[in-house]
Amino acid sequence: MIDVDGVTIEYGARDRRVRAVDGVTFRVGDGDSLALIGPSGCGKTTILFALAGLLPVAGGRLAIGGAEVRGPQRSVALILQNAGLLPWKTVWQNANLSLLLHGDYPKRTARDVLDELGLGTAARRYPAELSEGMKRRVGIARALSTSPAVMLMDEPLASLDTLTREKIQDLFLHLWREHRFSLVLVTHDIEEAAFLGRNVLVLTERPAQVKEIVPNPGMGERGYRETAAFRTVLGRLREALER
Repeated sequence: MIDVDGVTIEYGARDRRVRAVDGVTFRVGDGDSLALIGPSGCGKTTILFALAGLLPVAGGRLAIGGAEVRGPQRSVALILQNAGLLPWKTVWQNANLSLLLHGDYPKRTARDVLDELGLGTAARRYPAELSEGMKRRVGIARALSTSPAVMLMDEPLASLDTLTREKIQDLFLHLWREHRFSLVLVTHDIEEAAFLGRNVLVLTERPAQVKEIVPNPGMGERGYRETAAFRTVLGRLREALER
């Protein structure tokens, strides 16, 4: 369970504090998913980084699995906009990096995860030899290698072409069904939010407050992109963003 209760986050020196997030509250159940959308610069990534334990909160309570977040946790994985791959390391080494940092090597490797993502034959290649879509999949493999309970994603498919984006969205959905991690996704794309978020939280301009939480019970159903329910959710999200 992810529990965000009245969270406020501020930046800057004491005499010039800037409030980025103001009293945001939401919950994500075990194995559930939430997408965060809102205007550019409103504080979506700030909330995600606080969940990852990379930013402190100035007020309110932020907890994962009942424990207050006070720093990075092994059970929480973060995928950023760029895959963050080390160019001098192979696909296998990049995917296995989280395990090395956690001190588990050589008890486990990322081989099974690479195979699951269709990257097994590319294990010895370097990032410069990969397409953008493959680089993103290596980033996913690295996040999955520690079997996280919570997956945080910050615009993980930004700058990809439409077809590649949809293929990796389908991959995310498959992985979410298969591994049952709790998912929090930050995105500017309302179609992506409606496809991957069982609930979609719409934020205001900075300082971010909750404008609306749009339920999306059809999320995860096969062929959901082509349904009337999907289009209805898109309509509600557009209306909420425009208000």
